[in-house]
Amino acid sequence: MTKSKAYLEITLNVAAENRSSAGLVYTKYKQPFLDKAKGALSKELLIRDQDVQVLHGFDTEQNASDYLKSELFSADIVKDLSPLLKSDPEMRIYSVA
Repeated sequence: MTKSKAYLEITLNVAAENRSSAGLVYTKYKQPFLDKAKGALSKELLIRDQDVQVLHGFDTEQNASDYLKSELFSADIVKDLSPLLKSDPEMRIYSVA
């Protein structure tokens, strides 16, 4: 198994009553992300009382950044998640030391 060299963390402000719907969006797009996003290695859903985070593992920071401009992300995932969000998502890219 290849280890991730970069992570894209997306924090979603989703009301408690919409979290199951957000989870369905995650499930719907997990495999397409792993199959189609260049350099994609992993995708995990993290649920906390205050928010939901999706942690995406990539082989490079550039591929993590490029994913945010991809059709899969911008046309599909954003479209499905937008009605569930209370505010704009917070996105951060981290490199692994």
